[in-house]
Amino acid sequence: MIVLGLTGGMGAGKTSVARLMRRQGWPVFDADADVHRLQSRGGRAVAAIAQRWPGAVRNNAVDRVALRAAVIGHPEEIAALEAIIHPLVREDRRLFLRSMTRRGARICVLDIPLLFETGADQDCNMVVVVTAPFAVRLRRVMRRRSLSETQARQLLARQMNDRDRNRRADHLLRNGLSRGHTARQLKRLISTLENTR
Repeated sequence: MIVLGLTGGMGAGKTSVARLMRRQGWPVFDADADVHRLQSRGGRAVAAIAQRWPGAVRNNAVDRVALRAAVIGHPEEIAALEAIIHPLVREDRRLFLRSMTRRGARICVLDIPLLFETGADQDCNMVVVVTAPFAVRLRRVMRRRSLSETQARQLLARQMNDRDRNRRADHLLRNGLSRGHTARQLKRLISTLENTR
């Protein structure tokens, strides 16, 4: 089984690439969606988050806006949150990979924003990094998360810098020009992987 790691800086367009991979029929483990589940009503992360940030939990679910306000700009609080979330995501990722092995999947995808930072790349046979100009990413993060420029820059600064991430990639998908340009690059990658024996 080929385990394909998919990552990229926040706002680079990784979600769109993952959607195209799903359309190809490749099963995708979405780490962001997993975090949402962990923080939703009755999720496995809720109790620990409530203990650390009581004001960030309402009706047995995490209020993501309140949690973001509690941690953003405070590295020690972000580290505490990651210490809660990352082990749970790692466990779910390993369950996904075991399930794919049992199903006999030929290719599956680990869609993880912090792939290198969390060491999840060690589970992958190859890594695709989606990249886009910083200014494009900054605008996307501000718009999608309703953040100020300062807040968006703080979030982006928590991730590995583009040069180091790109250097560790097996394949780079350059995004930010047009959807067609991105799709053509992905089509070439899919052709290569589908023909791998």
